[in-house]
Amino acid sequence: MALRNVAMRVLLLLVVVSAAYAAKGKEKKKESADGPAASGPAASGPGGEYDITKLGAKPDGTTDCTEAVEEAWASACGSTGNPTIIIPKGDFLTGALNFTGPCKGDGLTIKLEGNLLASNDLAKFKSNWIEIMRVKKLSITGKGNIDGQGKAVWTKNSCQKNYNCKILPNSLVLDFCDDALIEGISIINSKFFHMNIFQCKGVTVKDVKVSAPGDSPNTDGIHMGDSSNVSIIDTTIGVGDDCISMGPGTTKVNISGVTCGPGHGISIGSLGRYKDEKDVTDITVKNCVLKGSSNGLRIKSYEDAKSPLIASKITYENVKMEDSGNPIIIDQKYCPNKLCTSKGDADRVTVKDVTFKNITGTSSTPEAVSLLCSEKKPCEGITMSDVKIEYSGTNNKTMAVCTHVKVTATGVDKANTCAA
Repeated sequence: MALRNVAMRVLLLLVVVSAAYAAKGKEKKKESADGPAASGPAASGPGGEYDITKLGAKPDGTTDCTEAVEEAWASACGSTGNPTIIIPKGDFLTGALNFTGPCKGDGLTIKLEGNLLASNDLAKFKSNWIEIMRVKKLSITGKGNIDGQGKAVWTKNSCQKNYNCKILPNSLVLDFCDDALIEGISIINSKFFHMNIFQCKGVTVKDVKVSAPGDSPNTDGIHMGDSSNVSIIDTTIGVGDDCISMGPGTTKVNISGVTCGPGHGISIGSLGRYKDEKDVTDITVKNCVLKGSSNGLRIKSYEDAKSPLIASKITYENVKMEDSGNPIIIDQKYCPNKLCTSKGDADRVTVKDVTFKNITGTSSTPEAVSLLCSEKKPCEGITMSDVKIEYSGTNNKTMAVCTHVKVTATGVDKANTCAA
């Protein structure tokens, strides 16, 4: 009987040990599927916060944080609710970041309080630096910087000499995004364009600072194309190319409270460089200041445009010039760096229904108004009212230079008036 009791106890012990091992095995499998239990979840739950430092990012400005940032995006984009990616204070170096939707949640926020730094190893970029594609209800907010660190590679830009140059990475690119808000952040020293908006609907850029040296090549502030319902509000831009450029297919744009300079001005175009470009229409630029920019309010199109298109319904109102060059300019013979092939019989771009109202201040060039329209496609419906711009120099007088255009003018200084 004693022997039998011992055997029963040994059997019971074996059953308990086997059950313990089985439970431990299940726990390990669960850890493998869900991530290490000890590290805790990357976020607080659906709609929670995803802090890149909890995913391995180091705020030292030298460690490559690309993997951690992309992991944060993948987790947030796959989450329900309204998730937030946190980029805390510190310097975070990355290569190319590809953020692709559609996302599962009701909206996604990137809270930028630190600084994202672009690597200067160009081999890390196939095209752009931060590219966000097919995302709805995106917000990028905060007081941090998107720093392209472009100074180290600007000398590799050959686009001013070669049309077929290698394009350096744009800093922030929105492709096919709807209902996006970019607010409060700074975008600085991009390798190429600071921000590019392509085929988007409903983008608002508010209280943003965009800056690069005035001699940095092709560092446009904000470029957009094939997009609609774009608003740029209370934003300061000083760069080495256009502060804002509106390319083909841009419609329903509101630009208000923008300060531009240095830079090449607020531009529509260039238009006509490529085949089958779409029209530009319903553009309003209001309550802006241009300081020391090489151009002011500019519409530019190639004389040898590949296909016909129209720029129309454009209004400039309450704009102040502070020693800007060419404050008002329509240039239908645009040919940068003399690289294009001009053909006088190939004009295909129509510019019409453009209003300049209450445009005042000083010009760094004697030509305060330049309306250089095409003989084949004269400008139509150009209206000027309360335009008073004076040349700030002493070696010449203020003048208007106009070709192939008829202007309806009221309250315009004689020096700013084009003869019919």
